Amino acid sequence: MSTEPKKKIRIGDLLVQNDVITESQLKTALREQKSTGRKLGRTLVELGYVEEDTLLNILSRQLNVPFVQLRHYQFNSELVKKLPEAMARRFRAIVLAQQGEELLVGMADPLDLVAYDELVRVLKQPVKQAVVRESELLGTLDLVYRRTDEIASLAEELEDELDDDAFDLASLSAESESADAPVVKLLQTLFEDAVQARSSDIHIEPDETVVRIRQRIDGVLQEQVMKEKRVNSALVLRLKLMAGLNISEKRLPQDGRFNIRVKGRSIDVRVSTMPVQHGESVVMRLLDQSQGTLDLEGTGMPRQLLERFRKLIKRPHGMILVTGPTGSGKTTTLYGALTELNKPEVKIITAEDPVEYRLPRITQVQVNPKIGLEFAGVLRSALRQDPDIILVGEMRDHETVEIGLRAAMTGHLVLSTLHTNDSISSAMRLIDMGAEPFLVASSLLGVVAQRLVRRVCDNCKETYEPTDQELIWLRSFDLDPLDIEAGFVHGRGCYQCSNTGYKGRVGVYEMLEMNEDMLDALRRKDVSDFTRSARKSDLFRPLGQCAMDYALQGVTSLQEVARVAATAETGLSLEEEQTSDAIGVDS
Repeated sequence: MSTEPKKKIRIGDLLVQNDVITESQLKTALREQKSTGRKLGRTLVELGYVEEDTLLNILSRQLNVPFVQLRHYQFNSELVKKLPEAMARRFRAIVLAQQGEELLVGMADPLDLVAYDELVRVLKQPVKQAVVRESELLGTLDLVYRRTDEIASLAEELEDELDDDAFDLASLSAESESADAPVVKLLQTLFEDAVQARSSDIHIEPDETVVRIRQRIDGVLQEQVMKEKRVNSALVLRLKLMAGLNISEKRLPQDGRFNIRVKGRSIDVRVSTMPVQHGESVVMRLLDQSQGTLDLEGTGMPRQLLERFRKLIKRPHGMILVTGPTGSGKTTTLYGALTELNKPEVKIITAEDPVEYRLPRITQVQVNPKIGLEFAGVLRSALRQDPDIILVGEMRDHETVEIGLRAAMTGHLVLSTLHTNDSISSAMRLIDMGAEPFLVASSLLGVVAQRLVRRVCDNCKETYEPTDQELIWLRSFDLDPLDIEAGFVHGRGCYQCSNTGYKGRVGVYEMLEMNEDMLDALRRKDVSDFTRSARKSDLFRPLGQCAMDYALQGVTSLQEVARVAATAETGLSLEEEQTSDAIGVDS
């Protein structure tokens, strides 16, 4: 028998009877509810008169229904999909389980009689209610209603519309202007799914018989395969039109960008096309412009290191480098620094490729190699614009390095990036690119190296016992035995993390500030001495150690620490010891 809501229950009177709120507070909440149109329970919580859990526990007891915490709930995707997403969002409900003839349905407001009646009608089964937190429910809906089935269905629809022969580009272009065109629907669904899943990139890759759509989530690609191979050409064409690219050029790579609104967010999309064996491959980088101002607090940099970095960027002149591979968060760190330095009395000029985020009051210049506007040229012109601070997107060549170092010597603060494995190799990399050692020693203030490691999913986190091989490896970190005994964690895999065991990422950092011993080694181009001096520095902690701190805190796993330690350190120190004068010979 279904559990029906008690029709005469009024949440306000119930809370007053239980001495949770006063009559005066109820009257205030009712006035607020009248002006906002929100439900009374939500209004009481927002006014701070009652805790959400207290409210839900009272409802649970009064209605004799369970209070379910969705954060730790294991969902059955087939059951969830019995309720269409639109109705789930409208009525704040989700199907939890099959209990005999009844469906257990979690509801944020179990007193909503209209919602209850609609759920029974749509599900065509008796409904037993459960109480759930609205905040948890809204986040859960984004996770459980992924758009993969809809994407596959729209791909089939688009395939049916394409003739067996090559389709007419002109007619498809005109047709695509309609919001109802299958190709537009497919792209819209694809972008919605990507934003919902927190993807940073979308890859569309044609193969001989299929099209692969892969999304990079927390740094790892997740794949969906579509058998409708011919939809690739329609997708590429539409994306080229949106990005203002040449639709007739299929033999050369092209780059462009466009802006779209998805779920109320402004998303900047950078498009790169490339001719491949079975058509054209497209990769799109998604940048959420709705996230607000980027700041250093939001980078996740450890407090002690953050304070040191703040002191460094407030120096009046010199060069500061941020280093790491593509996608390691270098741009986020630099934009955070610029946001902190951005004051009315300071002139800031940037040379970027491309300009990723628009910042007020900062003069941002887009590098354009096609017309000869390179980093060095922009930097040379920027110095004639009376700047205090200059950001150079990347130190790519000898000329850019030379001008940047001289600008740092002549009273400017220069921020830039470099592609090296760690902070120690960055200073020598500048010399390797042709810069004079005395110039590097006179200008370089410090280097921040960074990586992103995946966070273990809080929903399926469990303790992890290191293997014998890992225990041997852990000895290299000189850890307290008590720390190792305290244990580590890993993710078992659940619906919230798409069975990966990870959800979200956090930055790991190492920071190298120049001291006299290091500067003296730089002037002599002595790699071994520079490396030894850097490692002996009291404040220097390598990337692997920072990652290990997070593992000991239960933020990330040992596997992620091993990955960072291997890419940043393993083999590098051996190479430095074996080639102590290699830089001097090359330069």
